[in-house]
This record gives sequence, structure tokens and C-alpha cells, in this order.
Amino acid sequence: MYQKELNECNPLRLLEHSIHGGLGLGNLGVIVARHGIGKTALLVGIALDEAMRGRKTLHVSLDNTVDHLREFYDEVFIDLAYSARLEDPSAVRLEMERNRILHTYAGKSFTIHKLRHSINFLKEYAHFTPVCVILEGFDFDRATVQDVEAFRQLALDFNVELWMSAVRHRNLPVDDHGIPESVAQFTSSISVIVQMKDDNGGVALSILKDHDNPDVARVALALDPSTMLLVKK
Repeated sequence: MYQKELNECNPLRLLEHSIHGGLGLGNLGVIVARHGIGKTALLVGIALDEAMRGRKTLHVSLDNTVDHLREFYDEVFIDLAYSARLEDPSAVRLEMERNRILHTYAGKSFTIHKLRHSINFLKEYAHFTPVCVILEGFDFDRATVQDVEAFRQLALDFNVELWMSAVRHRNLPVDDHGIPESVAQFTSSISVIVQMKDDNGGVALSILKDHDNPDVARVALALDPSTMLLVKK
């Protein structure tokens, strides 16, 4: 069901080669960017990519309602379908929705324990075992080392790829690898860190951390800001 055109245009394909096979099950990946660059759109793109390949995906938002998140998926999918000229977008969309569950936490009710409970509930009662979990809206500025290590342990225990987002503040210092201070303190628990930057009206994607590889590939991908697909040159 997954479309070859979307596969080739998805930046994850090149990132997977650059970071030696991708994030990998049992690992935590973080996307860092300033407000308004498109972190949510990229996370939705990751979830769509997984779901349309038949891989179960759980998307958890701490910022948006389920309805708002569903609308976001619809908008991104329509852009993707148009860009890739899908022959039967309704069938692809149905397949995607079967493999995707959206979940939100009202107010400030989120805890890592509740997320664990939700995943266990889906596995036991809904027969839905995710291999990818997207978590957006977590505040790394207030996180502790124990918090982020608990996320890494969750990814390991459930054998999932866990993708999160972090805000990069304009004037915040960075370390020698370009990782913002608010995230750099947690690098021992984070396997992959990807940066998004505004680039002349588009979006540039680069790798800041690649597992324990000291030689991070110098890759800069240009993305279409509406679809988060690679810009064709």
C-alpha cells in the first residue's frame, strides 16, 4: 500500500542512511527547532510514513486536542497525496488511519507513568502494539535528567522508536556539536538529535547527534515547508 513516490521523497530515507539505519527500536530521538519552523508537521510526517508502511504508530500531543491533531494530519496528508500524485488517496488514507492512534492529555495531566499505562492498555485491550511513538509538547526546559532517562527506558521496555520535539530558543547557548543547552544536558539518554532551521522560506534539516558515532554525517536536507518532503532539484 505504501507509495514509492512518497518513500523516495521522505527525508527519513536519507536520514536513515546518514544515521546508520535510522533511530532504531528502543531508542529516543529528538527534533529541535524554534517555534513555528514545523516540528509538528515533521513529526506528523514521521507518523504518516510509519503508518502507511503498515507500522502501528501512537501520536501523543500535550498541546493540541485530538480533533485539532486529526485536522493537522488531514492537511499534511492532502499535501502529500497531491505532491506524490497518489492514484488512490482514499485507500492510502484508510490504511494510514488503521495504523495510527491519536491521544492527548488535558491540561497538565501528563506523566510518563500515564503514557506507559496508555501503551499497555492499547496492547492488551485494543490489540494495537505501536512500533513508533510520537510525543510532542514536552517541555525540555523544565525536564530533569531522570525524566529524559525515563523516556529512554520507556522506548527500550516497549521496543519502540520514540520521537519527541524540543524548542530551540533564539539566544540559548549551544555545545560544541550545535546542540542547544536545554537538550545537551540529556544527550546520554538521547540516541539521535535532528535540527530544523528556517532556510530562505524553506526548511533545512541536519543531524546533531548520531547514536554514539563521533563522526556525525554532514547532511543538510532542504524540505518543502508545506509537506516536509525533500525539495526536488
